[in-house]
Amino acid sequence: MTSPPPLQIPIANSSGALTSAWLAWFSQLATSSAGVEDTDYAKAPDIGAALAALTMALATAAQESQTLPTVATVDQIAQLEAEVQALALAPAYTPQREFKRSRYGSFYSTATQTATTINTATEVTLNTTDLSSGVFLSGSPQSRINVDTDGIYNLQLSVQFDKTSGGTAELYIWFRKNGVDVTDSASQIRIQGNNAEIFSALNYFFSLKAGDYVEIMFSVSDLSVELLAVPAAAPHPGIPSIIVTVSNNINSH
Repeated sequence: MTSPPPLQIPIANSSGALTSAWLAWFSQLATSSAGVEDTDYAKAPDIGAALAALTMALATAAQESQTLPTVATVDQIAQLEAEVQALALAPAYTPQREFKRSRYGSFYSTATQTATTINTATEVTLNTTDLSSGVFLSGSPQSRINVDTDGIYNLQLSVQFDKTSGGTAELYIWFRKNGVDVTDSASQIRIQGNNAEIFSALNYFFSLKAGDYVEIMFSVSDLSVELLAVPAAAPHPGIPSIIVTVSNNINSH
């Protein structure tokens, strides 16, 4: 008698009937048993051994069915492998930078500016807009530098001072924000002699909200001190009394 069919062959099909391989083996087992006389024990098939082999085959099949992955599990593994491969081929993640509107302005004055009273705060005015995007002038005369967007702004200025008479005088220059003096923002300049032009430059960082404005203030100890503007004369172009640039090119995050 032949051995039972391989374990990979199921005993029953989806309808519950024996598969052909197992049906043929059981038929062979039955035929062999029926054709043997009671006295011919040497030729009789070992039914017990066959049943024991069948029982072992069923137990082994049951155990393997618990340990082997199901079709659904195999499909899930294949899907996971595909996803891992897709991640490996994907470009590295790069955080997107927050969009920030560029705000800037460039302004100057072509007028010589003087104080009317010594030791008195006086606004510096600007009569020309060179470039402007979200930063603009206001006031009459124009002394206020306004912004339309929240941000950290860098304000830079250059001023040409002069004295029209002899002796020594002092000039102070500082900033105001929304009409209030900015703490510790003043600078002192001492001018000596007639026609003693002095060039000075400053810059300051401001945290501004939309609608805020900044002013540049000055005071003098002698009315002969002035912010000097000079017309163009070959070979040089005109010299403004003050030039101011403002930009929000500083990352506040």
